[in-house]
Amino acid sequence: MTPRTAPAVAALLTLLAASATPAQEPEPADPPAPLLALESVTVETPVAGQAPGPESLVRLKVAIANRGEEIASALVFTVTVAGQELPVYRNQVFLKAVPPGATTELQLYNFWTGETGRPAPADGKLTVEVALREARWMSVTDEEGVEVWKPLGEVAGLPVTASTVVALKKSG
Repeated sequence: MTPRTAPAVAALLTLLAASATPAQEPEPADPPAPLLALESVTVETPVAGQAPGPESLVRLKVAIANRGEEIASALVFTVTVAGQELPVYRNQVFLKAVPPGATTELQLYNFWTGETGRPAPADGKLTVEVALREARWMSVTDEEGVEVWKPLGEVAGLPVTASTVVALKKSG
């Protein structure tokens, strides 16, 4: 090694040593909040303010918040009542548009608080859980007076869930 090449060799050795040092792994970041969220689950009777009984037909609604930049639609849910899945949702897709930056209320299917195979809970507290398990981003355009919906891709971060507990009034 000559005096002229010594600085170059030293720099090369420093570079090689630095690249051989294992890189520090960055701290894992919290996953981003899902762009769709279930803000609320509402169970109500046809008569406002009246608590449902153990054999009542009730309405089910959810409020969906869209924090994305596109319209969300093609919504697929799983609904459980008192721990049992309601089969009607297995093959249903709701095509309600949820605009970006908005919260939209969606009426789901009515159900009975108690039915054959799923009696009302003895403690009078009916747990209803809704999971939004699939959704698609959509573009909606007007082409010569015809509304055209085009899927843009799946919404990431699903499923998201929300639940409520409904106090049933005593029968009799």
